[in-house]
Amino acid sequence: MRPRVFDTALVVVLAGGACAGMISVLLQDHLDIAMGAALFMITSLPLLLRRSRPVHVAAVVITLDILGIGFGVVTSNSLPGAIALYSVGRFTPGRQAALTAGVAALAYGAASQLTAPGPGAVVPAVVYVLVFVGLGQFVRVRAELRERERRETADNAVRAERRRIARELHDVVAHHLSVINALVGGARATLPPGHEVTREALTGAEGTARQALAEMRQLLHVLRADDGDHADAATGVGAARLSALVKEAMTAGLPTSLTVTGEVAPLPTAVDHAVYRIVQEALTNTRRHASGARASVLLTYQEAAVEVEVVDDGVAVPPGGAPGFGLSGMAERVALCGGELRTGPRPGGGFRVHALIPLEQS
Repeated sequence: MRPRVFDTALVVVLAGGACAGMISVLLQDHLDIAMGAALFMITSLPLLLRRSRPVHVAAVVITLDILGIGFGVVTSNSLPGAIALYSVGRFTPGRQAALTAGVAALAYGAASQLTAPGPGAVVPAVVYVLVFVGLGQFVRVRAELRERERRETADNAVRAERRRIARELHDVVAHHLSVINALVGGARATLPPGHEVTREALTGAEGTARQALAEMRQLLHVLRADDGDHADAATGVGAARLSALVKEAMTAGLPTSLTVTGEVAPLPTAVDHAVYRIVQEALTNTRRHASGARASVLLTYQEAAVEVEVVDDGVAVPPGGAPGFGLSGMAERVALCGGELRTGPRPGGGFRVHALIPLEQS
């Protein structure tokens, strides 16, 4: 539930219940009880701003509480006061929350001394304040720790995805450098005598290709060492394995269909890997978040682009934890290939992942 809706519902319940009780006791001529109910209703109204103005709300509510106790309208601290103190702890930084709690404890303690003088009257008032402010601070600290952990997990996921993309880029570039090196070497070996300038140029090109290939291998070694030797090998990852991926999804309990349209043609390695990873992540998300869904995969070969679409008809399951990072990984890959990724709920229900990747830029 949204915070604003929750706070409105809370105030409606508290104030509405107090209003109904006030009318009921007025009909029975219990004026003193009706005044207490009216004070409860008035004290509940400032809670609408308890998130944006927690200190101001607490000041108003505590003042009304103390006035009610001082004039004998009520004999104890109210529920709106407890909620206001909790809100101070939940939505206010530690130092300001501690200062507010100290002032509130002094105010409640002074009111208790006026109504029931004695050394034991102050302790319940102080405990009342510290318990609810402390509870709010506890919840606040836990939420901040969870958010920090979620951000760190997101950063780690993005870094891991970029390392994996870099490894696949290495595979692509290293393959083509090896081909270039072989072709240049073959051309140099078959060059007839009398073309020394051309031979020297080809020898230089061959040496440059070998040097670039060696540097790429060093870079891959660094990446794999940074990943703890758990690199995700790109071998066998591509559009040709989509049928096997669909079979794996069906074995895992997700009814899935694969449709390929257009003239099938070899894809650039980076695009080939991206297509496979998009379908893989989309089917994983469907199994994870859409119970009982059916999925369909559409791969379209166009003249200058390749289009991949994964849709399902499932009903989303409310997440039980922090959101995942599969969609950000898809976006990284598609952006690397110069394509466009669109994801989101379908109008008729379910979820859609659509990517259009140009072949010329790739």
